[in-house]
Amino acid sequence: MPAFVEYDTLTIACPEVHPEATMEMTFQRTLRVPDDGTEYNLPPGLGSFPLRQNDSADGALLPMWQSEACWIDFSGRYPFLVTIAAGSINVVTGTPWSASPNFEEEDYFEVPEQPWLDGFNVGEGTVRQFVAMPLGDGYTVEEQLSADPAIGGIHISAYPLKASVWNAQPPRHTIPDFMVCAASASDMGLGGGGSIRQTIASPLRQHDDWDLDHGIEFTVDIANSDVWQQLTGEVPPTMPPSAADYTRAGLPWFLWYNDFAGARGGSAELANTKSIKDYGTAHGTKPLSENESFDEPMPTVLGGQYTPKG
Repeated sequence: MPAFVEYDTLTIACPEVHPEATMEMTFQRTLRVPDDGTEYNLPPGLGSFPLRQNDSADGALLPMWQSEACWIDFSGRYPFLVTIAAGSINVVTGTPWSASPNFEEEDYFEVPEQPWLDGFNVGEGTVRQFVAMPLGDGYTVEEQLSADPAIGGIHISAYPLKASVWNAQPPRHTIPDFMVCAASASDMGLGGGGSIRQTIASPLRQHDDWDLDHGIEFTVDIANSDVWQQLTGEVPPTMPPSAADYTRAGLPWFLWYNDFAGARGGSAELANTKSIKDYGTAHGTKPLSENESFDEPMPTVLGGQYTPKG
């Protein structure tokens, strides 16, 4: 099985390419940063969201409360080329997603050079936070950029480095109770929240380094936490954290820079979408409860190589 879920972790493995060709992804609970025009540092993870493989081999179910934020963590030493879509929209370029990489547009990123992703690429060194919203009211980035009916969820494709390239310059890695559920299509998608300082690293490798014959596609459907309980019989995860929860716990914030892979520019299409707060204001609604005011602490600086922020 090339992609599977264990212990709330999505593992993508290509043993036919190389025994070490493995990458792991988790979806991390986190604080929703205020959407107030300020750029915030990276909030830490509060542990992984539950993740359950559905009854197909290429899909999983993720529970999120409306207006809850998440970031995606990537781990593994073996390099992968990754494209990700929120619904049908590429989160790096704002263009329609294709599972195959577009090398001209650079609609992908490389792991482990990109250790995590917190949001939509709206400017050089800036992302707009991933925030779960129900489909149908126009709050999601997909609904703002696509004329087609929204499909929601998170769509992933990954391609391993060619074994010949890896063998010429190796490092190392490890692999980690299946819980399966019958999942319907996503009833939620991702909208844009507040702004976060984060670099989307520019690609470094040659196009021909990637094994495009062994790509893996996977869909993570997002279910409202109440729907999650109906489908899985499990109590939903705890309620989204507040700023006061962070302050009480004394949790650090982070600033990451990578002086090895340069920052790429933001997507004009994504930058022109409205954040959830701005879309609500324009339509006379308040879809988000306001975060309590808080003093953002000085960040822990992470540089150069991958260091876990969770």
